[in-house]
Amino acid sequence: MNDVLIVVLVLAIYFSPVFFQLSIVIKEKKKGNQLPYKKLKKALRVSLIILTPILVIFLVLIRINFLDYEKPIPYDRIEEISFENFRGLEFFKKTLYGNERYAYIVTSIELKYHEDYIIIQSFFHPSRSYVYNNATNSPDLLKHELYHFKVTELYARKARKLVSVLKNPTKNDIDKIVGDIWLKERNFQKKYDFDTFHSYVFSEQKRYEQKIDSLLLLLEKFKNPRIKPKTR
Repeated sequence: MNDVLIVVLVLAIYFSPVFFQLSIVIKEKKKGNQLPYKKLKKALRVSLIILTPILVIFLVLIRINFLDYEKPIPYDRIEEISFENFRGLEFFKKTLYGNERYAYIVTSIELKYHEDYIIIQSFFHPSRSYVYNNATNSPDLLKHELYHFKVTELYARKARKLVSVLKNPTKNDIDKIVGDIWLKERNFQKKYDFDTFHSYVFSEQKRYEQKIDSLLLLLEKFKNPRIKPKTR
């Protein structure tokens, strides 16, 4: 059964007492009886009070699985990542272009300020990333997802390079650089998925792997997340 229909059915059953009370209100309204209306408002209020925290928990779980939480993993530990680290939950999306073997990775570029240096670091978020079929054991699929992480690291290195040459940069200067880099990284991620068709186009996948690895190597000098901007 369609997931949306299941949700509608569950909500219909949950609110059935409210619907029942509503039918009584409609009947009694003609008689001028206001008591059923007061009962309807009470039933609706109680139903919403109970449902609201459930919905909040559900929405939070979709974004981050705190029931099976694993803290973000930095790029220098990329070799340790397997599908076991993909702990996020996806309740509705069952296939990707008809294929049940797919995954979704969440990465980020984090910026932290310290007294005389800054840290620009890329992270993989296990409890926000998911793999639909837990029995999936495809090295090619895992490689595709991890190259998304490599793309994030690539742009983190670009940001470090740009910041490292600034002289006495302000916080706004650094924020703008990292913000612009983040937008470029997101666009590259989308293009990577589009061109490789989420890893299904083998030739494009290999082309991107070579390109990303080469660019990472060119920026090897900026692999350290810690950056100390120049001073005059």
